[in-house]
Amino acid sequence: MTEFWLISAPGDKTCQQTWENLCNVTSRQNSLSTNYKFAIPDLKVGTLDILVGLSDELGKLDAYCESVTRKISHYMGDVLEDNHKLQENLLANGVDLVTYMTRFQWDLAKYPIKQSLRNISQIVGKQVSQIEGDLKSKANAYNNLKGSLQNLERKATGNLLTRNIGDLVKKEDFVLNSDYLQTLLVVVPKANQHDWHLKYETLTDMIVPRSTKVLFEDDENCLCSVTLFKRVVDEFKHKCRENRFMVREFTYNEEELAAGKTEITKLEADKKKQFGPLVKWLKVNFGECFSAWIHVKALRVFVESVLRYGLPVNFQAMLLQPHKKSMRNLRTVLGQLYSHLDNTAMATTSEGSYMDIPGLGMGNQEYYPYVYYKINLDLTEA
Repeated sequence: MTEFWLISAPGDKTCQQTWENLCNVTSRQNSLSTNYKFAIPDLKVGTLDILVGLSDELGKLDAYCESVTRKISHYMGDVLEDNHKLQENLLANGVDLVTYMTRFQWDLAKYPIKQSLRNISQIVGKQVSQIEGDLKSKANAYNNLKGSLQNLERKATGNLLTRNIGDLVKKEDFVLNSDYLQTLLVVVPKANQHDWHLKYETLTDMIVPRSTKVLFEDDENCLCSVTLFKRVVDEFKHKCRENRFMVREFTYNEEELAAGKTEITKLEADKKKQFGPLVKWLKVNFGECFSAWIHVKALRVFVESVLRYGLPVNFQAMLLQPHKKSMRNLRTVLGQLYSHLDNTAMATTSEGSYMDIPGLGMGNQEYYPYVYYKINLDLTEA
């Protein structure tokens, strides 16, 4: 299961007792969930007005951090082109995401708890915004390079009507440096190959007899050469179109052909050169973004718990990993355990209700008598 529930409940006599009560009720019925304490430090509370305003702001910041985290994960999957390798690289602080969550520790260096809650949220917002901006520029540069390379590769491997035909021909296939004669390359459908050999010498005057050669074939077409006088080239092209033969625009130039091959080699080298540093950047900044996102979740739990349960600060934050097929039962058990906390919730079902509670910034979120936030760790989709 990649879904976690981050909840909080007020301390009974002690926060430890709140924790033990949760573990007792979730372990009675075939173990409904695996539970972990979620450590939130003593943050600066501030005034009630600030907390109410922050509740809304943190909801938006939460969604933004998750969005950027998913973008990085999705793009890393595109770059790696391998879902198994992607999972190996989705780490935070050097550990897998489940381990990071279940052993969460507040990063005091990045987010000093002596700062106000609003300052901490602004630090997170600026950090994630910077990462998103860098992601856009790095992705654009790599995508342009990758697109140019794919375009050249398509031209080198498509059918004879569209592909680059420079690597299919040799110098000796052409009459070069003549004032009067020119060699054309014609794509002839295989079904019309017999017609070509019967007709090509009579499509116009001034065709060199027996000058056609089949230079290359694919599944559908043949690439044929033919030599004729330059003065009838336009008429010959017109007659070819009438007979479903397609003349490819091509001039044999060794320097240009060599430059084309060099360009592919250069683009392949550039892509290889950028790949390693880009993956490293994505890996590092995915971890940074994911960590920032979970810190925002911690901020939301703190703010919501103070707004709901009051001062002095006395609540236990807990991370639950519901077991497969146990979510409904777990929700019911939690509803019964914490039903005394909120009169509004007494009338709701165990599935929760969608409410807009003034001052709590709930919007149209699920509401339960306990503070609740869902965290989905399946981050392979944007």
